[in-house]
Amino acid sequence: MTAQDSGGARGFKPPYWSLLLPAAVMLMVTMGIRQSMGLFLSPLNTATGLGIVAISFALAVGQLIWGISQPIFGAVADRYGAGRVLVFGGVLAAAGIALAPLLPTRWGLVMTLGVLASAGAGAGAFSILIGAVAQRLPVEKRSFAAGFVNAGGSFGQFVFAPLVQGLITVLGWVSALYALAVLCLASLPFAWPLRRRTVPTASRSATTPAAGRTLREQLRVAMRDRSYLLLHAGFFTCGVHVSFLMTHLPGEVALCGLSPQVAANSIALVGLANIFGSLAAGTLGQHFLLKHLLCWFYASRTVLIMGYLVAPKVPLTLYIFSIGLGFTFLATVPPTAGLVGKLFGTRYLATLFGLTLLSHQIGGFLGVWLGGVTVVSTGSYQWMWYADALLALLAALLNLPIKEASRVRPMAAAA
Repeated sequence: MTAQDSGGARGFKPPYWSLLLPAAVMLMVTMGIRQSMGLFLSPLNTATGLGIVAISFALAVGQLIWGISQPIFGAVADRYGAGRVLVFGGVLAAAGIALAPLLPTRWGLVMTLGVLASAGAGAGAFSILIGAVAQRLPVEKRSFAAGFVNAGGSFGQFVFAPLVQGLITVLGWVSALYALAVLCLASLPFAWPLRRRTVPTASRSATTPAAGRTLREQLRVAMRDRSYLLLHAGFFTCGVHVSFLMTHLPGEVALCGLSPQVAANSIALVGLANIFGSLAAGTLGQHFLLKHLLCWFYASRTVLIMGYLVAPKVPLTLYIFSIGLGFTFLATVPPTAGLVGKLFGTRYLATLFGLTLLSHQIGGFLGVWLGGVTVVSTGSYQWMWYADALLALLAALLNLPIKEASRVRPMAAAA
């Protein structure tokens, strides 16, 4: 294999970039908005008086719905193409965000931000976008492509965190939500290049399952596979600490006596660092076992969290912690998606990876909700930080027994 075909950026021709760039832009908007929702927690509490636990519960439901919706929309995208799913999701997300100020009650926020907006975001999330791109690319280019698309989500976090905080400060939380709804709708034209499901001959690989295998048969095989289940378990623990951090970091900053701008800057730095982390993960995935990358990423989080707990709580500490954690924050997505594709092929990647993300978001629900319960019960997030560190270590260990061998037979050359 030549350097040109190694799967890096130089091996991509213009037709490939016409897929990667729109997918990255859509994920930028989707993830940028999702990862900035924690900035609304304090303003919503001040305006509505609902309490941190009630609002945390609504956002926690959103984590769960975001996960549940992905395998469902992934199955639709695998069958009919990603374009319609992406457009429907964008409209649904915009509706949920725009309706939230009109229903500022506990269950109103659950239905709007927790169900509608999060289900819409799930239709434009990693599994659908990476799946749509991977089905059209040769196997040697998929790792870099997943990292590039994933970096779009990280860039969205970097851009949207200070943008949302500025909108809240200048216009108020209601107008800020309306602005985000408009941005959701503005991203819909980028779904057009991803509308077809047909896989070009050049993108077929030895890891594409036989055309006769149905989705039900593929799911039955996957759910009996030990490596696939271990991947789910590791991603579940990842969901706990990642979702806790992004929702409750503003609250942690406030408890440290620092300004809300420090929280926005910290969230932005997580996104900025993860741009490099995602690209690095996509590139390293071409040279190292993916399970080893995941192990290193998760183990590093344990070290960073424990270091943060003993460090002085000043802005510089928050920024260094955010950069360090940000490098691996969403960088776990390309190796995880790559492992699913390596194990079972790409025909049903959006569905199978969507199920893995569902495990992640079940953990995310617990992380967001328990974070709110912990701070109200104890007055700090100390015990959640300890749990985060332990779960990150557990995630690292769970990935080591995974076997990275394809579970599908090579297709005939004429296929």
